[in-house]
Amino acid sequence: MAVVLVALGSVLAGAAMTPIHLKSREKVFDIPQGTYAARRAGKPVEILPDHMRLTLGVEDVLVIRNHDDVPQTFGPTIMMPGQSFRLPFERAANYQFVCTAHASGQLVIEVEPEPVTPWARVQWRLRNWWENRKQ
Repeated sequence: MAVVLVALGSVLAGAAMTPIHLKSREKVFDIPQGTYAARRAGKPVEILPDHMRLTLGVEDVLVIRNHDDVPQTFGPTIMMPGQSFRLPFERAANYQFVCTAHASGQLVIEVEPEPVTPWARVQWRLRNWWENRKQ
């Protein structure tokens, strides 16, 4: 039992003390070709979640690439076919955007502060694991 507790303590200490680094700070979404036509035909098309979470200093840049045949709107920006939109976030807050790539036409982005304390890093890693375990 003591060995298990020591091992668990070591894992938690590593998760707490090791800074969080991902391959990229970008969260990328592609709007596939035919999205507009599929929606017009009444087919459900889910590209973006209606709520997404980003974290400053870890994953704080949203990238949307339009591969569809028609322009797409994200906030005040119109992306023509073949264009992409890159939005870096610098402040923790909740943001709402109009988004034609989303079924509801709305997208909420929650930008969280950078997890700088050991406990915040453990919480971030556990939540990230929990949210991505199905993928």
